Amino acid sequence: MTETADAASEPLLEIDGARATIRLNRPRLLNRLQSSDLARLLELFDTIEADPRIRVMVLTGTGRAFSAGFDLGTIAERTKSAAEEQSAGSAFEAIANRLEDIAIPTICRLNGGVYGGSTDLALACDFRIGVDTCEMFMPAARLGLHYYNSGIARYVSRLGVNAAKQLFLTAQKIDAAEMLRIGYLTAVAPMEKLDAEVDALATILAGNAPVAMRGMKRAINEIARDKFDETAAEQRHRDSMRGAELKEGVAAYAEKRAPRF
Repeated sequence: MTETADAASEPLLEIDGARATIRLNRPRLLNRLQSSDLARLLELFDTIEADPRIRVMVLTGTGRAFSAGFDLGTIAERTKSAAEEQSAGSAFEAIANRLEDIAIPTICRLNGGVYGGSTDLALACDFRIGVDTCEMFMPAARLGLHYYNSGIARYVSRLGVNAAKQLFLTAQKIDAAEMLRIGYLTAVAPMEKLDAEVDALATILAGNAPVAMRGMKRAINEIARDKFDETAAEQRHRDSMRGAELKEGVAAYAEKRAPRF
């Protein structure tokens, strides 16, 4: 992936065949997200889901960091306001939850450090492949911020209670090796091999049966939230047994060729 020194902007979208890539693009600010960026991300998620040609999505950043999270200046302004309004945390939470619920498989390409709220954005993706120099920390305890509920739940369901406590309560930075050990990262690669790792996984995901993957992703996420709709999942299973994807998959296996979904 080419990372150019573009002028700072809202997140950028590139579509290449079955793959869509969203790139956070405020490198001088370590891709710190502003309110307008959140609105743009929602638009891009909708655009991607509405395009049946897209089978996989990659989220990444420009420059030396993936993202420094949400703009703390905006949060500080909210603390001075006497009026009760939607918090910055609520807006960010909506983005992370929407990202988790995108029907197609998602990969976070961690080109560098991941800090604050952006750690939850990455967790909301299905896979996370990081450069071997990346690092992360969750500073909520240092800032006096009780993190939003779904973000804490995502940490616990993805990483386990012990890792979630370590990251939230100590607010200490961890390196790529530790991120891999606790399961935050799916894989680690040196920068010169990062794109090859991402491309290999994206190619696998784009080549698998899209309807079956969408249904299984939904089921897995529901189970992780302890809100599993067994009836809907059972119906998807029954439908797949009579569906075109299974017919093609079985035919391809018998003919010793790659399936064409």
